[in-house]
Amino acid sequence: MKRIEDREMEAHRETMTADAMKLVEKYRAIFDWEVPDIDQTVADKIILDELRKALDKIQNSILAQDKTRSS
Repeated sequence: MKRIEDREMEAHRETMTADAMKLVEKYRAIFDWEVPDIDQTVADKIILDELRKALDKIQNSILAQDKTRSS
């Protein structure tokens, strides 16, 4: 049986994906304005790599906070 958190996440997964895509599109637009002859594939890779780093940083911060709360 699935945990309630898993069921809740299933209900929001598509929205989260759409929100993440909006972030990619936001930064694509910024790159396009600032670098006129941009290689879009390279720019997309850079954007996605940075979003992953940002998510990892947020995750580590949240987990560290949880760890200090439970100590």
